[in-house]
Amino acid sequence: MIRFSIVTVAYNAEASIVHTLSSVCRQTYPYIEHIIIDGGSSDGTVQRCNEYARKCEEKDIDHQITIVSEPDKGIYDAMNKGIAHATGDYIVFLNSGDRLAKDDTLDTVASSVGEGEELPGVLYGDTDIIDSEGNILGRRRKKIPQRLTWRKFRYGMLVCHQAFYARTDIARDTPYDLKYKYSSDVDWCIKIMKKSQQRGLSLRNVQAVTALFLDGGATTQHHKESLKERFDIMRRHYGLLTTLAMHTWFTVRMALRQKK
Repeated sequence: MIRFSIVTVAYNAEASIVHTLSSVCRQTYPYIEHIIIDGGSSDGTVQRCNEYARKCEEKDIDHQITIVSEPDKGIYDAMNKGIAHATGDYIVFLNSGDRLAKDDTLDTVASSVGEGEELPGVLYGDTDIIDSEGNILGRRRKKIPQRLTWRKFRYGMLVCHQAFYARTDIARDTPYDLKYKYSSDVDWCIKIMKKSQQRGLSLRNVQAVTALFLDGGATTQHHKESLKERFDIMRRHYGLLTTLAMHTWFTVRMALRQKK
């Protein structure tokens, strides 16, 4: 059976992390490793995580839960720590405030792989955007492709990071680049897909909404810095001319949308 490593990165997130932890605790799929990387919070975040671990134990929920609380060099350093702890077949990052879409989401993801089949390099799904109360605001604007390739990310991050399940053996060889503070997840996903292609592994659409993404994260708050990083990432992966053409198209599209 496929085993999932869910990594949750948090810092002073007492109010939002309980929703993330609860969504994992409610999963009907049994083979789950939940790795919580806290950046040395000064609020009640770690207390909430410890309460979650006790609750799962009391309910006889057989999830392996690891809680690490120590200072880090930022969100992507924390994610690299999560990768180092992961032992499952697939790793997915579900950060504080984000949630799995339904109680049987991991059943759905796992069932997309046939028994005895070689594990695809990536399993991916769709994403709904939620507010802090968990109300669904709508489907993520970018539509996920039926057939994903790393080259398609030149049109933007077509699959949300929280809905991107990477084979852990590939992820271990592909740490997040810490020179990017806001968009290293884009670079990471492209690298994962490239390495999957090199190994002849498929990228599989699980045909379901798998993640609920909390609106207003770090990328939204630092939009201009994120765009600069994304330009550099795209230039490195797709070349300068393609990147300039794509950014011109993005700019025109945004201008037309604002006129409507």
